[in-house]
Amino acid sequence: MQPQPPRRSTHATNSPLNRLVYDRWGEFGRPVVLLHGLLFDRTMWWPVAAELAGDCTVVAPDLPGHGFSPPRSDYSLERVAADVAGLVNDLRLHRAPIVVGHGTSAWLAIAFADAYATHCLLTLDEPAGELPGTVDDLVAAAGLASVPEEYRSFAEPRRDPALLTAYAGWKAQPPTRRLAVAGPAPGPAAPDNAFAHLNDPQGFAGRLRALL
Repeated sequence: MQPQPPRRSTHATNSPLNRLVYDRWGEFGRPVVLLHGLLFDRTMWWPVAAELAGDCTVVAPDLPGHGFSPPRSDYSLERVAADVAGLVNDLRLHRAPIVVGHGTSAWLAIAFADAYATHCLLTLDEPAGELPGTVDDLVAAAGLASVPEEYRSFAEPRRDPALLTAYAGWKAQPPTRRLAVAGPAPGPAAPDNAFAHLNDPQGFAGRLRALL
């Protein structure tokens, strides 16, 4: 009889000022950190995490002001990257993570790899220029039409203009792209369409599994 894959559990980091709520699958192996883009939340990674469960420890946090993570005063790339690093450290797995950033969180993933031990970095749907000026423009540019109907519920944007204002500094504060990763050369996950992780969760999980 095959053992059941690890179930998803929900946790929160300890700091009341910089709290991140996150889901976790698994207790052992290399951590894989999945970062959602602006206006979305951690649930966008549930299909991929379910495919990976049992091979590693998967962590998907809600970024500040998204999902169940409360808003804060400091949304800078360095501060949020430091909080993600603290989350990884608290897992006590003693292995550098694979970090995956979707959309605007491609910049967060790069900032993390610039500053902290990283085994491998993957980005997808990284914005090519300035952030759109309105929430509707950002949602329109995200490419939601490519998400299959059965996965559409995992990509429901939160249409809150305050989030666009809070995260506006991310593009004005670009990461350095030193990318001192230990694994394969960093780069995109080579998606054919937007939201590649929801177009083919099993295939995307396979790409990550090959990097463990």
